[in-house]
Amino acid sequence: MGKLINGNWLNDEQVLSFEQQQYKEANGRFQRGTAQFRNWITADGSAGVSGESGFKAEADRYHLFAALNCPWAHRTLIYRSVKQLENVISLSLVKPLRTENGWVFTGDDTSADTRFTDTLLGLSALHELYVKAVPDYSGRVTVPVLWDKQQNKIVSTESSEIIRMFNRAFNDITGDAQNFYPDALAQEIDELNDYIYQNINNGVYQTGFARTQGAYDESVVKVFTALDKLEQRLSNNKYLLGNNITEADWRLLPTLVRFDVGYFTAFKCNLRALRDYPHLSRYLQDVVNLPNVGKTIELDVYRKGYNSVSPLRNPHGIVPIGLESAFSY
Repeated sequence: MGKLINGNWLNDEQVLSFEQQQYKEANGRFQRGTAQFRNWITADGSAGVSGESGFKAEADRYHLFAALNCPWAHRTLIYRSVKQLENVISLSLVKPLRTENGWVFTGDDTSADTRFTDTLLGLSALHELYVKAVPDYSGRVTVPVLWDKQQNKIVSTESSEIIRMFNRAFNDITGDAQNFYPDALAQEIDELNDYIYQNINNGVYQTGFARTQGAYDESVVKVFTALDKLEQRLSNNKYLLGNNITEADWRLLPTLVRFDVGYFTAFKCNLRALRDYPHLSRYLQDVVNLPNVGKTIELDVYRKGYNSVSPLRNPHGIVPIGLESAFSY
């Protein structure tokens, strides 16, 4: 995936030895990094729970950089759509497949999908944005990125916090009062989010990126144990916490829509397919059918993306026919 060191881009080959040492120290287990930009947009511009103040909710001030195939970015695309923010927060999409330059845009390639051109700053690669914000930045270059067009700063690269900003900060501008993180359910949502992240959202990556049999066996069992528990929960609930959809559902959705077309094949999460879970399948179809959700989903992008060329997982880039999705949209 490459990374920046003191503002200079290093490709996969150049950082390979560092990653190999990380895997060795973790006994073959995949270790996810943490976001370095953690500011908050608030209704009045006051500081949020982390970072600095000065990011007031205003129409056309902020820009979202995202990838269609990234589940973490998908969270933010869902909220941008369902919270009526598409005319408030502008958007640039990187190309669905990373290159030796990381996440990139189509640039001058007139034959490519025009959706993947950066019309805000004319960037050719996302790492240019990080260096624009912090010239000597060191670290991974990830999506999503929430950018302040007024101050030329990165607001946040943490998807879980961006969706909470989208949930409330712009309500006075959009008039959309939907609240997916109500105070009365906050503790339950947080606990469920943590369980789903540890065992499913990140669990599929720990399975797919495992480099020892033991690490794989450990993580794949964890994923399906968690899916079994959610299947039982949904036998009595319409959504994860009852009859009203919450943030926990939106955080689970990106993993579920990618499961049968990506994680089942490319990440060897194949003890069962999602279609083998009747309650989860019903639930998934119900969520996808909600207004403005289906347009954020692109199954063919996921299928090709997760089965793209990978020296370790798929050296020839063969895209399997695989399973039909457990839902339609």
